[in-house]
Amino acid sequence: MSRTNPRMANGHRRRQLRARVLAAYDTCAICGQPVDKTLRSPHPLSGEVDEIIPVSRGGDPLAWSNVQLVHRQCNRLKSNRSDDYARAQLSGKPRPRATALPLHTSSW
Repeated sequence: MSRTNPRMANGHRRRQLRARVLAAYDTCAICGQPVDKTLRSPHPLSGEVDEIIPVSRGGDPLAWSNVQLVHRQCNRLKSNRSDDYARAQLSGKPRPRATALPLHTSSW
């Protein structure tokens, strides 16, 4: 079974969306720093179009409401997680953890 990249299923539309994102935004949606649009990939500070809800989690790669401008390094840090996860990683704070339930103690 062949798995195709949904971002490239409609390459023309994705290129148009990328051009719109680069024209509309100037700062990284994750770290808040300016994006130098003259830098090209694979430079870590080059601009990339990121899906807010990752494609691997059901996000639409061609929807304007699901894309944002980010630095390449911020996008790689985020991976298929949330923006909040990436911001926590950048700030050096520990990752959000699941709340542990208290141990049940019996009184016998």
